[in-house]
Amino acid sequence: MHIRQLNHINEVPSVSWDALIPSGYPFLRHAFLVALESSGSVTAEQGWIASHLVVENPDGNLQALLPLYQKLHSYGEYVFDFQWADAWERAGRRYYPKCLAAIPFSPVQGPRLVGRCEQSRAMILDYLDSVLAQNEVSSLHLLFNQGEENAALEAAGWVQRLGCQFHWINRDYDDFDDFLAACSSRKRKNFRKERQAVAAQGIEFVWLAAKQITEADWDRFYPFYAATYLKRGQHPYLERDFFSLLSEGMADAVRLVFARLDDRDVAGALFLAGDDTLYGRYWGCLDEFDRLHFETCFYQGMDRCIAEGFARFDAGAQGEHKLIRGFEPVMTQSWHKLQPGLHEAVEDFLRRERAGMLDYQSDARSYLPFRQAE
Repeated sequence: MHIRQLNHINEVPSVSWDALIPSGYPFLRHAFLVALESSGSVTAEQGWIASHLVVENPDGNLQALLPLYQKLHSYGEYVFDFQWADAWERAGRRYYPKCLAAIPFSPVQGPRLVGRCEQSRAMILDYLDSVLAQNEVSSLHLLFNQGEENAALEAAGWVQRLGCQFHWINRDYDDFDDFLAACSSRKRKNFRKERQAVAAQGIEFVWLAAKQITEADWDRFYPFYAATYLKRGQHPYLERDFFSLLSEGMADAVRLVFARLDDRDVAGALFLAGDDTLYGRYWGCLDEFDRLHFETCFYQGMDRCIAEGFARFDAGAQGEHKLIRGFEPVMTQSWHKLQPGLHEAVEDFLRRERAGMLDYQSDARSYLPFRQAE
């Protein structure tokens, strides 16, 4: 077997790449990475240099893979290391470029280092060690993995960082009222009040899926997505062509919802579907409407989970306001290996941070809306 670095995901056929990954995880699919890179959303000019690693046998069949980028900054990652970069550069060292194994702009748990055998995965970790040893990068980072790689990463000297997100769990609810029945009476009233506030404004919701979505729909959606960034004075991460390429390459996973008032779209949100999880990713609204964000991004997604039988709803990173709406605190993880000197300092920090994060998760559970057991 030999290892090869790709400068664009299209340097390997989609069928070879996708044969290694779980079919129900949309973010590592070849088509998703193609949409990012071919749309111009992820380029060297944007600070993302594609450096994907694959292990092949003599016949050219893929045995292992790792989505990898050289990063020239730390934006679009959602695991924050700006203080590490500042400390290293104040010490007179250069923090960027660094190596990042992650899905750009997607803080979503899933497989990262994937291989048919332990030997092929070890080849990738050894290669990364050589890059770090040659001082080509300051550090190695692997974000939001599910844990299959943990033992190998720990054995190779990587250190774990914990984080927390909020996911809604579908406990075989028949409908939204069935979910409400599991909540305290005061919380049930709050849920109904929020949903009624949106309905009272005359806003309705239209869902589109798969081949129902046209280029005109993406033209309608993109200003909503872009507005979320422009309101903060930022350029949107994703270019308009990303969404067209997404529809073209993996329409089966795409769900799109529009909020409409008097036959006019006033907001939109994109969701992606896995085998058992619905992922809420991008939303936007040009005008302000009472409670519309909660309805579009949370309650509509919960309804969709129930209707399609998804077990989990991941509505995106952060957001403690999700707790009182039934989204439970879920631990996430990332792994890091850095240059000597910096690595030891980060390891000590993460050891202390980990205890605080576990306490945070425990405390967060007290804000959930569910009825207490009798």
